[in-house]
Amino acid sequence: MRSFDSLSEREILALAIGQEEEDARIYADIAENLKTDYPATSQVFKKMQAEEDEHRRRLIETYRQRFGDHIPLIRKQDIKGFIRRRPIWMVRPLGIEKVRRLAESMEMETRQFYEAAMKRTSDAGVRELLGDLAAQEREHTRIAVELEKEKLTPGARKEEDEARRRLFVLQVVQPGLAGLMDGSVSTLAPLFAAAFATHNSMDAFRVGLAASIGAGISMGFAEALSDDGTLTGRGHPWIRGVVCGLMTTLGGIGHTMPYLIRNFHVATSVAVFVVAIELAAISYIRKHYMDTPLISAAIQVIVGGVLVFLSGILIGSA
Repeated sequence: MRSFDSLSEREILALAIGQEEEDARIYADIAENLKTDYPATSQVFKKMQAEEDEHRRRLIETYRQRFGDHIPLIRKQDIKGFIRRRPIWMVRPLGIEKVRRLAESMEMETRQFYEAAMKRTSDAGVRELLGDLAAQEREHTRIAVELEKEKLTPGARKEEDEARRRLFVLQVVQPGLAGLMDGSVSTLAPLFAAAFATHNSMDAFRVGLAASIGAGISMGFAEALSDDGTLTGRGHPWIRGVVCGLMTTLGGIGHTMPYLIRNFHVATSVAVFVVAIELAAISYIRKHYMDTPLISAAIQVIVGGVLVFLSGILIGSA
């Protein structure tokens, strides 16, 4: 890699042209990826793309006047001091706040580049252009805010908030809820079967711990391998898998932990109380995020949980 101080005036202009082209393409990628779920914000980034394209045009015009038509390929990643960024197609999911922070970081880096480049040039015309571009980059944050106010009307903001909520439900709540339900319900039978078969708290704890961790691993892999998110928009499969696996384990661990209490009857009473809290929490989450009526959600979850709970007790007592 070369240091920025080693670049000639010609190389600095070539680097500036490449940077503006890259920034414009990044904004275009962001706009394209946001247009379905966040159309108003997508329009903001299209405007910013147009600004960067205009900067590139002015730089090329100045370069031709000074150095001719051939522009050498000089990339940011070959110069020390620039931030390395992953391309947009590798960044999923694209959240609104994430892309706004990215844009702010890009504008600040470009402004600092132009201010440093001014000190490396002696031509008055080039210095004037670089100074103008630095000033415009300083204004870009303000322009972005104004464009946001113009494009993101209260109605558009409401639509985007609803879209963000839908994505959160798809990518986090659904796999997390599936895991929590499976962990809370499926581990009831082995846990209470072991408890009532042995009347030993530590034996019940070991069985519950093994069932919880095993169910978490199984559900995590099942969720990750079931859908890569390409067509459904449910996000990165391994993130969903981790969420689902952790929530499955958590669902089973909750009513397993009371069996660390040595008194079997006390431990069982506490475990039953924890199970009731878990089933109520699952019912609330289904009502809040999945728009399932609370009564219906409670009946579905509690009836299933009670049946599994009773089956464990019956098997363990046989």
